[in-house]
Amino acid sequence: MQPFIKEEEEYIKSKLVELGYEIKEVVLNVSSRPELGDYQFNGIMGLGKEYHKNPREIGQELVDLIKKDNKYKDINMAGPGFINISFSDEKLIKHANELNDNISINYQIDNPRTIFLDYGGANVAKALHVGHLRSANIGEALKRLAASLGNKAIADAHLGDWGRPIGLVMLELKKEHPDLPYFAENYKGEYPKESPVTNEDLMRMYPIASSKAKEDEEYMNEAREITAKFQSGDRGLIALWNHIMAVSKKDIKDSYDRLNTTFEVWEGESDADKYVPEMIEYLEKKRLVEDSQGARIIEVKEENDDHEVPPLLLVKSNGALSYETTDLACIWERMHKWKPDEIWYLTDSRQALHFEIVFRAAKKAQIVNEDTNLEFIPFGTMNGIDGKPFKTRDGGTMKLDDLLDLATKECEKRILPNISGKERENIANKVGISAVKYADLLPFRLTDYIFDPVKFSDLQGKTGPYLLYSTIRMKSLLSKANEENIAYKKVKVISDEYQRNIMVALLNINNVLLKSFESRSLNDICEHLYKITNIYNNFYYQNRILTETDKDKRETWLTLTKIVYDNNCKMLDILGIEVPDRM
Repeated sequence: MQPFIKEEEEYIKSKLVELGYEIKEVVLNVSSRPELGDYQFNGIMGLGKEYHKNPREIGQELVDLIKKDNKYKDINMAGPGFINISFSDEKLIKHANELNDNISINYQIDNPRTIFLDYGGANVAKALHVGHLRSANIGEALKRLAASLGNKAIADAHLGDWGRPIGLVMLELKKEHPDLPYFAENYKGEYPKESPVTNEDLMRMYPIASSKAKEDEEYMNEAREITAKFQSGDRGLIALWNHIMAVSKKDIKDSYDRLNTTFEVWEGESDADKYVPEMIEYLEKKRLVEDSQGARIIEVKEENDDHEVPPLLLVKSNGALSYETTDLACIWERMHKWKPDEIWYLTDSRQALHFEIVFRAAKKAQIVNEDTNLEFIPFGTMNGIDGKPFKTRDGGTMKLDDLLDLATKECEKRILPNISGKERENIANKVGISAVKYADLLPFRLTDYIFDPVKFSDLQGKTGPYLLYSTIRMKSLLSKANEENIAYKKVKVISDEYQRNIMVALLNINNVLLKSFESRSLNDICEHLYKITNIYNNFYYQNRILTETDKDKRETWLTLTKIVYDNNCKMLDILGIEVPDRM
């Protein structure tokens, strides 16, 4: 079954073809002037230009032809050629009942694909901070959106587990505990099964080691040496690395779990490193590798470039691998293991050139198929109420868990006083996460925004808590109807403009989903959720649903409540927001 609006678009396109006008697609948009119609088609002006005719003449031809089918409650033309359409009550009721039977009928896309997403990037041995929030939020929601539309979506945490941060922690541990067997030369025994470090140790040691390395060149050189040593497979350091990985990975996963961010693949730079030798051999056989001042590079610039594009640095002059090489090896691995049609990377915009170089090299080397879509998806920054990047009070980088605690504490104030104990704690956490997630996903992806925990935890206005509160109230209403054995199986009548507004808004679900998917941004879904929830609340306040004496009206209103509730739950789930039972 095609989505409702898509069917109408195909119908109007067929009528234009019947009139002798070729058009690639017809797009219906929610009307900006509801008094003229429910939806609007604005493509007539383009046809007028293409066919050198007055657009109003073409528009009138279309209106006259469609009126013969008696398909719409009303179709009219306004201005220079805007076509306004109002749907009949019968069509709205039919669509609502189809949604009641299956809320997912509008969740479909042409040509579903396998999409691999990279939106983790957390460094092992370091705490997740607020800088990890947007990639986790946007990436997770895009993955859920892609899957809900019928695509196969696979996400990788892509841990930073093979670079100098690990070496710095190892060095600091060695300074503090030089007698540990991991650092002993020619040690032949078994290494301890228990980790020599806790996550608290890692959180303490990394800042110390990082600070020392910046101030002491000798310390930095030692860090480079120990990093190269464990990357070369030193038995003791690999055993220590495994301990650090296990401890840190659990902490990283706990933070991501709290944010409802999940990954199907928990690999890191170390996994890609295994594929580097065979990949370089392949690149050499294709004669793409050049020598340049002791380094080895792949040229990726093109004749029509309007900006400087450096070559991909494959191997540095000191023999070390570059970050670009690791990412190229990741693509190599992903194409061999998962064969995706698309690979999406989510980081801030500063990495645009890096990914341009890597993508060009992957295409040039035919590591990916010609039609494989490699896509960099950048985003803006989250700032504090002073308009600057979000920091702690002392000016340091705030941990992600501390930000979530801040929002949770603020939202806990909005919870009913009779809810206590563990339940109160769990609800506060869900509502707090909703505040953070909705605020983060509401602006267009590239927009910088200010995070205000008080404003975003409000139960009124465009916030996650407002959506949760309203959705829970819908669920409560349905529960009361069930307790009173009030049946609600179908939408039967349209009794007022408030109800009709809900049913017209429900028509737009597929357009909202596809627009969000195509823009790789969740703002349209966030806006739709707020809009339809607000429209429902206006309807709710105008009608006494459970005590309505007209049985057809009462059944219709309850069924409509169920449809909006189901739609809210489904869209909130795409955003990674859980709905508690009460708040």
